[in-house]
Amino acid sequence: MTRSVSLAIPLAGLLAETAGGRRRVELRDITISLDDELRLASPIQGSVEISRTNRGVLIQSRIQAALGTDCSRCLGPAVIPLDIEIREEALPSIDLGSGMHLDLAAEPEVTRLNGHHELDMEPLLREAIELAEPIAPLCRPDCPGLCVVCGERLEAGRHEHDADQIDPRLAALQAFRVDGEGENE
Repeated sequence: MTRSVSLAIPLAGLLAETAGGRRRVELRDITISLDDELRLASPIQGSVEISRTNRGVLIQSRIQAALGTDCSRCLGPAVIPLDIEIREEALPSIDLGSGMHLDLAAEPEVTRLNGHHELDMEPLLREAIELAEPIAPLCRPDCPGLCVVCGERLEAGRHEHDADQIDPRLAALQAFRVDGEGENE
């Protein structure tokens, strides 16, 4: 059973420790929303190890999940397993001792803890999964794709078409043989 949970990890106690302190959090059956064109085919599993540094925390995570998408060759369903490593530094946005807001302009691109000294893992997970999406996902490595003439799936094997069905601009390609079945002209 999948569940949507808050992925805010409280770190005020860890921030009060000296550099080198650690926390480990297990991620089990986590679902998050992704870009409109992506969907999780299986929930996120993994772990997050958070280490105190002299500036903030170092996040090291390894997660497994699967994306559900369309095959780029045959347009059928494809499930893409993902095994992702995340390594990110997060800095506080509020000084733990004084409670004053820190100047965020000095490092605007860095991941920040929220005002309650919590690390929100959801944006980090979302970004890592979206970046891991393959450019051309395949349902299987040897997917033959679609027939360029009729659009039929080629998984059942080769099929033939009448010569008059071929676009005259592409007729020269009929003589081309990849597997050495004749001469290339």
